[in-house]
Amino acid sequence: MLSTVFSFFTKRSGLLCSSLLVLSLALGACGFKLKQAHPLPFTTLYTNISDNSAFGAQLRRVLSVNSPSLRFVSQPELAQVQLIQEQLQRSVRDLSLDPSGQVENYELHLELIFSLIDAAGQAILPPTVLSSTREIPNSPTNSEAKNQEMEALFQNMEMSLVDRVIRRLSASDITEAYEASQRSATPSNTPRAQPPASATSFN
Repeated sequence: MLSTVFSFFTKRSGLLCSSLLVLSLALGACGFKLKQAHPLPFTTLYTNISDNSAFGAQLRRVLSVNSPSLRFVSQPELAQVQLIQEQLQRSVRDLSLDPSGQVENYELHLELIFSLIDAAGQAILPPTVLSSTREIPNSPTNSEAKNQEMEALFQNMEMSLVDRVIRRLSASDITEAYEASQRSATPSNTPRAQPPASATSFN
C-alpha cells in the first residue's frame, strides 16, 4: 500500500515538473521575461518635477532604484541632463448619461508632456506626450465618495505614467543620443541650458 502511494505521488510530481517546464518554454517562446532594470547612461540629473508631489516622489524613487549611481541636483547647470515636465494635466468629462439625463459614467484623462535635454541645451528626447484614460461610474448620491474615488484613480494613473517614463528614458535610443551628445560636446563651448519657460512643476 505504501509503495503504491509513493508511486502515485512520484508520478504526480514528475507530471507537475514537466508541466512547469512546458509552461516556461512556452512563455519564453512568446517573448515573456521579467522586468529588468536598465540604468541610465548619465549620473547627474536636474528635474523641475516637484518631489513634494506623489508623482514626483515616486518618479525619483524608481529612478534611484533603476540607476543607483544617479544623483539629483538642485540647479540645472550642475546636471549632465535635465528632465523637464512641461505639462501634467488632469481632465474629467461626461462619458454617458442615463435616461433621466444624469451622468452615468465619467472619463478621466491624464496627460504628461516631458522632454530630456543635455547640458548644451540640445534635445536628447524632444517633447513627448504620454497619456492615460480611465472610465469611472457616477454615484449621484455620494459625491464626496466619488471625488475620493476619482482622486485615487488619478493617483493610480500617475503611478502608471512613472513606469512609462522610466521605460522611455531607459530605451536604447536615449542612451545612444546621450552618448552622441557627449562626443560632440566641447569643453570651450558648452553653454548651460535653462528649463523652458513653459515648464511647470506638478504639486
